[in-house]
Amino acid sequence: MDPHHSQVSVVVIGYDDATHVAGAVRSALAQGPAVREVIAVDDCSTDGSAELLQRLAAAEPRLRVIRRRVNSGGCGTPRNDGIEAATAPYVMFLDSDDVLPPGAVDALLRAAAEQDADVAAGLCVRRELPSGRETPWQPELYAQPAVIARPSRHTRLVHDTLCVNKLYRTDFLRRHRIRFPDGRFPYEDFVFSARVLAAAPRVALVPDTVYVWHVRRSAARLSISLDRAGIDNWRARTEAHRLAYDILLGAGEKRLARAARARFLEHSVRMYARELDQRGAEYRRAWWALTRAYLKTFDAADFARAPAPGRVVARVILASAEPRDVPRLKELAARPARLTPPYARAADGTPVWSADLPQVRLDHLLERPLRLLPVAVDAELRPRARDTLLRLRLHELYGRLGQAGPEAVDVEFTHRDDGRVGLARTVPLTAEPDSESWLATMPVDLGELGSGTWDLRLRLRFRDGTSRETTAHALAGRGLLRRTAVPSARHGLLLVQPYATHAGALALRLAPGWRGLTDVMSRRAKRLLHQ
Repeated sequence: MDPHHSQVSVVVIGYDDATHVAGAVRSALAQGPAVREVIAVDDCSTDGSAELLQRLAAAEPRLRVIRRRVNSGGCGTPRNDGIEAATAPYVMFLDSDDVLPPGAVDALLRAAAEQDADVAAGLCVRRELPSGRETPWQPELYAQPAVIARPSRHTRLVHDTLCVNKLYRTDFLRRHRIRFPDGRFPYEDFVFSARVLAAAPRVALVPDTVYVWHVRRSAARLSISLDRAGIDNWRARTEAHRLAYDILLGAGEKRLARAARARFLEHSVRMYARELDQRGAEYRRAWWALTRAYLKTFDAADFARAPAPGRVVARVILASAEPRDVPRLKELAARPARLTPPYARAADGTPVWSADLPQVRLDHLLERPLRLLPVAVDAELRPRARDTLLRLRLHELYGRLGQAGPEAVDVEFTHRDDGRVGLARTVPLTAEPDSESWLATMPVDLGELGSGTWDLRLRLRFRDGTSRETTAHALAGRGLLRRTAVPSARHGLLLVQPYATHAGALALRLAPGWRGLTDVMSRRAKRLLHQ
């Protein structure tokens, strides 16, 4: 008999998700004989999910259904129920609206068995629906197979806070009494993952894709990770981070605890800072106060470990009691980071955030490699029937760019959904007289791009042979970011919408032809009716 036969319990949790839960269960059962059982824990659904699961179980002996009598309010309690019910040597978790790709269990089980690992982890991809565009989660961690005898020797493990892309030895979880927080506790993964790492497991990493995380931004009920509009979401995320840090520190894992705080600055603070200008004034004040209070518990070593963009955003928050410079913070929090003017200096010539906040020093900008500098490029695109022009302006950054000598910029428009390049060209950069900036201008054939959403990507090239990949800040005002219909030889008519993304970068929506125009206007009318 195959030694990997019947070794894994897959715990599927769901609440009022009859639309998707069967697909999740089937993806687990399809993993083959390595799966001893699929334990579907229904959290007291009212939409027929439990009955659907019972019908599936009647035809599939490996499927067990547990129906909770009272809704727990979160994801932790049903997962804990699954851990208690598991009978196989290994256990893994699956959410009702996601799927396991073929071969996922075999890849993780093989690594765990061969390396005698308590935990085996693989790559998760975020799949945007309905487009199908996929983005890998923490790809650097899973670039190649690896075995980590002690997590403290590989602190990047704290960057992957997901529980679903991992296989756990069941007796390891039970022996160390590792469970999820019960009840309504958003970001329960953060705490569970900290408890796992605090127990110093032997970890095996595989480069295989083992989990597909479905992202449905138009869903009636958004997932916790997407529903960030209310301040309670940030409060819950901050508290989960705080508890995870305390768990690691309490276990004597100081390096992992500091790495967790660095990740908070680099990931969480940057992500929410990018969205601040979309929120109301009351939210911004509450977010600022909560963040500032938590950051005051950090010490110099915590900040030192974080990459510069998140660290600087945090320093600005600490330096001001009230929200300020929100548009500029959004640009710095973007990926790649963009530091927009003005570029102030202290009395001794040291780069600083602004004349009003000279205590926020930016002296690292004088030392960072050019390829990592938060260069700022402004972009404006004016759709016209003829000669639509893209105009780019590159700003000097404390003398670093002039020293390297900007020569040209590679311009690409990349399709948001499938990643194809619709237009690519290299354009020279020309120094502006009496100004610390460089200009590039190029014609854009909008008809050549076709329908869809297009992201503008740039690669700046310098005289010394170095380069820097970045995006461009979308200039607003003077009618720059407005929908325009222009004649097109290829499509007859082209509806063009330049706009700024959540991170402030220039992007472009195109709807070719009269049919495209009608579809866009129809969708807009429906949105207005539902407001």
